[in-house]
Amino acid sequence: MLKILGFEGQKLVERIAHYAVIELAVHILFLYGFLFQSIQVTFGVFGLGVAAILVIIIPPWSMFNHNPVTWLPPKETKEKQQ
Repeated sequence: MLKILGFEGQKLVERIAHYAVIELAVHILFLYGFLFQSIQVTFGVFGLGVAAILVIIIPPWSMFNHNPVTWLPPKETKEKQQ
């Protein structure tokens, strides 16, 4: 559905965020929590991981803008014509 509408960049960002958070939580956080036996370390690493993911997905990087959406031009209204 998203491919038809042209939101390929948004789809890529969603995939990156989804898989990165799952990878962070399941593998990295479990490992750190198990090794250090500290919930504080676990949540600290989680915060750093989420911050890193946000730095990757929030800015408008060029890799997300390969397929821009072309919008319709605005309609002229009667108020603008007068």
